[in-house]
Amino acid sequence: MIKRALPILLATLLGLPVQALAFDLEGTLKDAIKEKVKPSSQTDTEPEKKADTQTGSEPAFNLKSPSQEEEIQLGRQITGNLLGAAPLVKDAALQKYVNEVGCWVASQSERPDLPWHFGVIESADINAFAAPGGYVIITKGLYRKLESEAQLAGILGHEIAHVVRKHHLRLLQKSQLLNLGAKLLGNKLGKGDDTVQKVIGNGAEILARGLDKDAEYEADRMGVVLAARSGYEPFGLPEVLQSISETGNTSRVALLYKTHPHPDDRLLRLGDAIGERLDKVQGKTLEERFYKLKQ
Repeated sequence: MIKRALPILLATLLGLPVQALAFDLEGTLKDAIKEKVKPSSQTDTEPEKKADTQTGSEPAFNLKSPSQEEEIQLGRQITGNLLGAAPLVKDAALQKYVNEVGCWVASQSERPDLPWHFGVIESADINAFAAPGGYVIITKGLYRKLESEAQLAGILGHEIAHVVRKHHLRLLQKSQLLNLGAKLLGNKLGKGDDTVQKVIGNGAEILARGLDKDAEYEADRMGVVLAARSGYEPFGLPEVLQSISETGNTSRVALLYKTHPHPDDRLLRLGDAIGERLDKVQGKTLEERFYKLKQ
């Protein structure tokens, strides 16, 4: 499965002619604040889900089983809240590059149809986040640890896996946070709706708090496979984990250690799961194409 169409993927990767979305995460999030987010489409034969004609309010967000559209809208607003604390790095070339690599890796996943968005934020911490619907953020501190495009692909693959498996969405559902906001996506932001703001804010807090260990181990395994499917050398993610482990327990990795298992434990689990099965996969590292930060 890992070698599926690998020669074609490698040839494609060398030129990266990916039909990736143009990077405009910041603009997308601004639109989320300005627009009135629409619920998933329903037929006119479902009166219980129509808008209240007397109050003009939109139908409630589907809390138990959100549609893909609703999942995207939720993730977009939570990501906007995260960016309120740490803005995107003001380097358009960097953001475009990370978005292209991320969209290419995501296209090899089980959910290539999501409107994937990737970004690097201004933070010296070493960490990465994913929100429902295809939003992936890595810190500038983590990006500085990377030495090749294969390593970037491995990191992004890990976060993509969280979205594909709906790890954070299920955590939000389990915590019943969504139950606090039946009107979460039926209202405009910025109008003093305390319930909406509380759900979004608490959602961001839960994402930052981290998932259980099993979800992180699963995302590691999937991240390696997605990088390999994309034509990259599959051991980029383990290399980054090794590098982080060697960093030691500094303030820059404090949050990572709170939200993820220790890198040594992750490496051990990956080694047990993969064994020697990827040793013969010939992928690209692409150090020469890796985008170097200007400052």
